Amino acid sequence: MDRDRIEGKWTEIKGMMREKYGEITDDELEQARGDREQLEGQLQQKYGKSKDDARRIVDDMLAD
Repeated sequence: MDRDRIEGKWTEIKGMMREKYGEITDDELEQARGDREQLEGQLQQKYGKSKDDARRIVDDMLAD
């Protein structure tokens, strides 16, 4: 279900990621397209977020 929600809101999520987390490149975002785990992993890797924090960030993006 998350994958469907992410794919459905992909343009919006991609814009939010670019705005808030500019260190994640467009190529990395396209590679993660629709894959929640990859989005969370990029937040962990680039920003040192914990797994729980990364999950919360993605949850917040999906809730908007």
